[in-house]
Amino acid sequence: MADTTEYDLIVIGGGPAGYAGAIRAGQLGKKVACIELERAGGTCLNWGCIPTKALLKSAELYQKMKKAEVYGLSTTGVGFDFAKVIERSRSVAGQMAKGVEFLLRKNKVDYFVGSGQVNAPGMVSITSGEHKGKFFKAKNILIATGCRMRRIPGLEFDGVRVMTSREALASKELPKSVIIVGAGAIGVEFAYFYNSFGSKVTLVEMLPQILPVEDEEVSKTLLRAFEKQGITVHLGTKCDNFRVGKTSVKVDLLSGETKTTVEADMVLSAIGVVANLDGVLAATVKPELEKGYLKVGDDYQTSVPGIYGAGDIIGPPWLAHVATFEAVNAVNGMFGHGKARRVKNFPGCTYCQPQVASTGLTEKAARAKGLDIKIGKFPFTASGKAVASAETEGFVKVVTDAKTGEIYGAHIIGSEATELIAEYGLAMELEASVEEIHQTIHAHPTLSEAVMEAAAASLGEAIHI
Repeated sequence: MADTTEYDLIVIGGGPAGYAGAIRAGQLGKKVACIELERAGGTCLNWGCIPTKALLKSAELYQKMKKAEVYGLSTTGVGFDFAKVIERSRSVAGQMAKGVEFLLRKNKVDYFVGSGQVNAPGMVSITSGEHKGKFFKAKNILIATGCRMRRIPGLEFDGVRVMTSREALASKELPKSVIIVGAGAIGVEFAYFYNSFGSKVTLVEMLPQILPVEDEEVSKTLLRAFEKQGITVHLGTKCDNFRVGKTSVKVDLLSGETKTTVEADMVLSAIGVVANLDGVLAATVKPELEKGYLKVGDDYQTSVPGIYGAGDIIGPPWLAHVATFEAVNAVNGMFGHGKARRVKNFPGCTYCQPQVASTGLTEKAARAKGLDIKIGKFPFTASGKAVASAETEGFVKVVTDAKTGEIYGAHIIGSEATELIAEYGLAMELEASVEEIHQTIHAHPTLSEAVMEAAAASLGEAIHI
């Protein structure tokens, strides 16, 4: 391949935005290249969404086996091999990465492993890896380099005592105790995971609730569940003065005027992410940024014509499914295949137990906007399927317009919440009313009935509560 190969599109980044955008352009018959620093699938597939869900499934199954008597079953000698739990997670990630590589080949995308850099509008080079030194021309460039974990100032990540989720995903030793800083989705999921296998978990959050972006009722319910599971949670608390020793880490927890010192085998930082733009842009290429992220228009184009951005690199929400949606729409728009759409409604999911899922406005946000709302709520304790499955923790909550029944938001905590949320997402996309959810017959007994019953409750027509 000549070093000056010209492409219709060059994508820098091979994660959920990058590979999706590249594949979509390939489907449109365009000549496409994708440059990924490590492995197809990016952080989500290799070091995030997919391997963590494999870990969480092992934790969930282990907990269910320990409670087999609830189902009238007896088990003896239930145990686990933590190294094998980690190995399975890495195997799942590897399998999925191979699948993405196959799809890139199938759609005739030229795939390069290395660092990509935009040298000028219409020009990209590879600056590391076996293809270092190659230069390509491109009519369009899509930057989809995502984010990396935010570091705690003054604290070095050594992969032993101090980790991010990435190091934790590769560590085959189960810590006896762990301090997790940050109670967003990543922190909450790892808290559940480690606690399930017997680690003493301390979860610290600076804000007044865990999962700060979720509905307050949902967060309070999850807090109670975590405390019941044995997880220690500190809210409205800051971490200060980390002391990393040979065998443990100490940190001071500051809450108001109170200072408490805690010690654990390791610290896991889950305090958020920062844009991954290092080395991506030459010094002369200066698209407009907003809070460190690429600023794009409704067509996903940056302030530099011909250079686009999609996924985490253009800012929140930092979600794989949002990234894929953005990249596909960016590509459709740039090649005239319909008008690009920006994200409006999207689900957010947390895969601890009980699971949490939501879309749209929380009750608090709706009231802050001055909206006239009704709330419909249905507890899983009243669901026949949930009771039969011994999974009665949680509820479905829907926020609607008091007069028209328009759905402003939906919030679920409980078994399979992450699967159930899609119905409300579809309803909001189609502008269906809560009445139409209520009038749609749901099979009995199913967990999905709770979605219908919450809708009925908002109308004062619930039968089972």
